[in-house]
Amino acid sequence: MAIKNFYMITNQDKDPGQHATARIRDFLEGHGAVCRCQKPQEGYETGKYLYTNADLVPDDTECIIVLGGDGTLLQAAHDLNRKNIPLLGVNIGTLGFLTDAGMDTVEDALSNILCGNYELDIRMMLSGRVYRNGSMVYENIALNDIVINRCGALQLIEFDVLVNGEYLSSYAADGMIVATATGSTAYSLSAGGPIIQPNAEMIMVTPICPHTLNKNSIIFGADDKVSIVICDHKHSGAEERIASFDGEMFCRVETGDQIVITRSERVSEFIKTNKVSFLQRVREKIM
Repeated sequence: MAIKNFYMITNQDKDPGQHATARIRDFLEGHGAVCRCQKPQEGYETGKYLYTNADLVPDDTECIIVLGGDGTLLQAAHDLNRKNIPLLGVNIGTLGFLTDAGMDTVEDALSNILCGNYELDIRMMLSGRVYRNGSMVYENIALNDIVINRCGALQLIEFDVLVNGEYLSSYAADGMIVATATGSTAYSLSAGGPIIQPNAEMIMVTPICPHTLNKNSIIFGADDKVSIVICDHKHSGAEERIASFDGEMFCRVETGDQIVITRSERVSEFIKTNKVSFLQRVREKIM
């Protein structure tokens, strides 16, 4: 289906003079499309969303162009998820593993979209709920990963990991990463986790610098339930710990808290015009 109504979100730090933004808008309008742009700093509200207010996106929008890097695209995927509008990532950042085009190829990508020559890339997301004394105190979603980590003194944290209610193992580590296949090329990779085909549906658990010889990631089915219980440790009484969602949203956790992670009912949709294979992208950007 050809797309004619666009909305563009720009990372102002990556395009401070709005030159790239104007170039994309002018190209689309020159080809008979509508392109509305979010104004700098418009709609920012800490806590409710990162910097994009979904209420500002017109109802007739068919594609949201996200101009920045992987971090900008992750933020947009979170903020705008309930709009059910596919995202096109245009990289003016650094790695750009999630984005579809760069400024050297953006006109080609947009031309394909204008004539309906594109695919929708559907990615699963995670839902994380933090329980304290039997009551839920925090809930959020993530496209890449949910990470339990320390925030303060450099001391190990103890975790019990359960899968579908059954005890798996205990860890003493710097933290724990629970990632999607999309997140396998992010923090989990830095922690020694494997690279996974990004549209695979699974949940991967990777300890961060565990105090054990077993440092392997464990992969579970997309419909499994992973629970991480924060245990007491003789050195961690005054230590602050957090559960973060895609590295941006977070809540503080304490001994006895249980973080329950499952497949989210929400998904992220990305427009794909780039014919570069996943393996080629891995070779170019990571190896």
